Parts: sequence; structure tokens; C-alpha cells
Amino acid sequence: MDGKEIKIFGKWSCMNIDIKDPGLKEYISLKPVFVPHSHGRHEHRRFGKSNVSIVERLINQMMRPGKNAGKKHLAINIVMKAFEIICLKTGENPIQVLIRAIENAAPREETTRIAYGGILYHVSVDVAPQRRVDLALRFIAD
Repeated sequence: MDGKEIKIFGKWSCMNIDIKDPGLKEYISLKPVFVPHSHGRHEHRRFGKSNVSIVERLINQMMRPGKNAGKKHLAINIVMKAFEIICLKTGENPIQVLIRAIENAAPREETTRIAYGGILYHVSVDVAPQRRVDLALRFIAD
């Protein structure tokens, strides 16, 4: 290309986006793409979804089982319109708003059940960074 910057949906840049949570920095990809659709090329690699654009991961979470299953074009249009509304209402880059929402929605602890002597105890455990991003995207998409 002739020195032009790649922008998501041709409108929003990923260049000046900052991730404040150091634990999530490695697992949120801000790779610029024209259309966030990688056709699942990351599927057979360990932690491959960490290299997928965070906008595409949000779009993939929007395609929930049931009525919207497999309708990626519909999910892309929903996210694009939501980004336009965010840009109009806040005047900020919607990708930065999405990153801030992921940082705020990502849980730091959850509970697991431990069986000890035939009795179940709930024990608090730290959440892995990849799971934090996954849960935050799921919470935002629901």
C-alpha cells in the first residue's frame, strides 16, 4: 500500500490504543484489519485466539447459538453500528472504549469446588488472563 494506515471498518485506527491492565496486554490483539474475518485460521494453534483481532472476537461472541448462529455478516453490521453510535455519543475511538470495557468487565477471581473428606468447599482462585478476556467478551456480548 502507499503508506495508508489500515483502519477497522475503514474508520477507526488501532494505533493509539492503550491497554492499562498489564495482565491482559498479551491476550488482546489490536492487529489492524480491513474486515475482521479470519475464517478460523487460529483454531488449531494453542493460544491462537490471542492473535485474532479483539473486534473479531467480539463479533464471534455475538453469533450465539439459536437465531443468530453462523450469521457473521449480521454480527459485523451490529458491531459496526454500535461503534458508530459510541463514536457519535462519546467522541472517542470506539476501539479504546471496547478495550476499557474489557478491562472493567474481566473478573480477577472466581470460585471452584474442592472435595475434601466428602464435603464440597468453594475456594477462590485467580482467573487466567486468556479466560479473563473470554469472559469479559461473553459478558459484553450478552
